[in-house]
Amino acid sequence: MTAGTPDTSPARSAERSRLPGTLAVGLVRARVELLGFLRERDAMIFIFAYPLIMMAIFASVFGGEDQVFDLGTGRMEVNFPQYFLPGMIATGIMLSSFQTVATSIATERDDGTLKRLRATPMPAVAYFLGKVGEVLLVSVVQIAALVALAVLAFDVPMPEAGRWWTFAWVFVLGTATGTVCGVAFSAVPRSGRSASAVVVPVVLVLQFISGVFFPYPSLPDWMQQVAQVFPLKWLAQGMRSVFLPDGFAAVETAGEWQHLLIAGVLGLWLILGLVIGVRTFRWRRRDDG
Repeated sequence: MTAGTPDTSPARSAERSRLPGTLAVGLVRARVELLGFLRERDAMIFIFAYPLIMMAIFASVFGGEDQVFDLGTGRMEVNFPQYFLPGMIATGIMLSSFQTVATSIATERDDGTLKRLRATPMPAVAYFLGKVGEVLLVSVVQIAALVALAVLAFDVPMPEAGRWWTFAWVFVLGTATGTVCGVAFSAVPRSGRSASAVVVPVVLVLQFISGVFFPYPSLPDWMQQVAQVFPLKWLAQGMRSVFLPDGFAAVETAGEWQHLLIAGVLGLWLILGLVIGVRTFRWRRRDDG
């Protein structure tokens, strides 16, 4: 073989054919992402502990009180921890997906990690699969801890078996939407140091207007209208449909759980996040070309 001639020998071709596929690389990348998340102990503690602490505080303060709702045909009561749990599950998913992904990508872009990864043979899709895998694993552990706390400390009843299917698709769709929107929003912070200052206020505002900390029907009408534009409100409503009695559907804005609309809004944000993410995602800092 002369110099400069590509090596097309069978041995070389076999070596190329042995290169792992995108899915396999994505799984390896998910492990790397998870290890990196575990090493960032301050962020890990906040992501895991925040929903648990808020659940414990609110449930302890209002644990002896029932949430009473006028359903038009009568009054219905449910203990506060049971009503509060769906909102905390929803906000936990948002923390693990949207907030974690947006801040981590902005940081990795700023410190040059993304630039170095771009120079490797790793497909870009594998990088994003790694993020999704990490978010799914973290979210599962976080929700399991929340449910365990609710059951063991506050005697929150678990839904019947048939409702767990609703939980599954709301969880998967909500996690995917939050992750994709996090990728899209990661282009907003101008540096890794400013990422938390940009992302966290957005998350906090959405929590307050989406019925996470307060019963959604008690919020002002204008606030409810604003919340309906964003996915967290629908994610929380989907979780309420799992953990609350069917009669509480009458408390929702339309008087029903609106599962199709929940899927539609979350799906729309998923598509919107994908479109924006593809168009705005950058591997380099703004000042790096």
